[in-house]
Amino acid sequence: MFQQKPYFTWLKIFITITLVLGICFRFINIDRKVYWYDETITSLRIAGYTRGEFDDLINTGTISIQELRQYQKINPEINTIESINSLAKENPEHLPIYFVLVRWWAQIFGNSVAVTRYFSAITSLLIFPCIYWLCRELFGKSLVGWIAIALTSVSPIIVLYAQEARAYTLFSVVVLLSSIALLRAMRINTKRSWKIYTATLILALYTHLFSVLVALGHGLYVILTEKLKLTQKFKSYLVSSLFGFLAFLPWLILIINHFDGIKWISKNLTFLDLLKRWFINLGFTFMDIQIGSPERLFDVKKLVFDNDTLLQPNTIWPYLLGLVLVLVIYSIYFLLKNAPEKTSIFILILMAVTPICLVIPDLISGGQRSTIARYLTPAYLGIQLSVAYLLGIKLTKLNNKIEHKFWQIVTVAVVSVGIISCGISSQADTWWHKYSSYYDGEVARIINQTSRPLVISNHSVRLATLGYMLRPDVKILFIEEPEVPKVPPGFSDVFVFRPQWSLISGLETQENSVLELAHNHGELWILGRNK
Repeated sequence: MFQQKPYFTWLKIFITITLVLGICFRFINIDRKVYWYDETITSLRIAGYTRGEFDDLINTGTISIQELRQYQKINPEINTIESINSLAKENPEHLPIYFVLVRWWAQIFGNSVAVTRYFSAITSLLIFPCIYWLCRELFGKSLVGWIAIALTSVSPIIVLYAQEARAYTLFSVVVLLSSIALLRAMRINTKRSWKIYTATLILALYTHLFSVLVALGHGLYVILTEKLKLTQKFKSYLVSSLFGFLAFLPWLILIINHFDGIKWISKNLTFLDLLKRWFINLGFTFMDIQIGSPERLFDVKKLVFDNDTLLQPNTIWPYLLGLVLVLVIYSIYFLLKNAPEKTSIFILILMAVTPICLVIPDLISGGQRSTIARYLTPAYLGIQLSVAYLLGIKLTKLNNKIEHKFWQIVTVAVVSVGIISCGISSQADTWWHKYSSYYDGEVARIINQTSRPLVISNHSVRLATLGYMLRPDVKILFIEEPEVPKVPPGFSDVFVFRPQWSLISGLETQENSVLELAHNHGELWILGRNK
């Protein structure tokens, strides 16, 4: 495994146990958490429908949840090319490789929530050999690689997205692969190695849009390590990058022509709120601060964390987050002081480029791009590499027994907090990263408790999301604005889910009844008594 020395026996056992637990956390209760809005979009894309087509399909009067679910499954009459076209028309900022792979996966193994998420869970296992290999390229030390495996195996943010039907886990893998390929090409400088880098760059660019920022970091690394000289390595890098971006150009044109922006990330936050969110996001590398926090962690309507609740001084979380910040800062200092210059440059760039490119527009024009944890995947990997190097070096220095014992305790504590975080989140029905679907489970339970419910909404994808948790016999009625539907007879309870105010007032007038809130945060209303 690594150097066979007596004082490594405990560490080998500890890392092995951690790895096994990390693998288990990726699969345990994988179908239990809310299948939220973004994941429903994944199912819509792999099925090959556009939003407009989906609206037309379900806008046929009252239908059952069972019928609704049929439109979230692979349609054999729609081929992969048509599925890619639906993505290109409506969400070109989401790149096609993940959706194509998941579509093929679902065609083989089925469309269930668990099966769809299994793709991400299995893909996440590739992080382990990739980060080990990257550590060997960076440090040439086996122990650092094994500690990096332990850290990523129970990193709460990595485990959360390993159980989600989105591209973020695959993004982690391709970031590592392209980084390995670049470092190897810089080291051996052969035509074959540069061709491999080109291939991994294309794979990354067609997996996630923020791979452009990773590629920018790679370019900065080459410029700095080659000291602005047009060396043979620099020329080879330029040729590889040119071919990579030329291959990406067709989809880039689609993004430029069809991307309308993402409205919710433009919400302005105060500088203090930005700082709090950056602080919280940093903690997700090693711990998850939802542990023990109040049930109302997330303000769905505002799409922001309840910072005041999370960071109250009378709770333990600000202090634990402070310790994480100290550990990360010290690991960066230690890296700069002890690691080879090229290694330090690479890790700092991986850690910093993506956040900086998101922070700058937030500070200049407003927005909350830099506060979205899943956008910071490359930074999380860079932080884990830095901390793994710190722990790996400190655990091999035995000249000071007290210091050695201290770093043993630190290593166990960091990994243990990750294990506890993953253990608790694995048992939950929902979690902070479910954003606007955070309360859908509670909403579904209210509806399921009634005998013959009807659910009305003018949000088709939201209905599909909720449908994963409703009884198969529940009926739904999708309507398009500004339509006000005539409520059909024969239902024990009539619910309205996430309505516009025009729909609320229109129904109250038409039905001569009052709409009452059944769940405030979940925006569920029930048609109640007559006026």
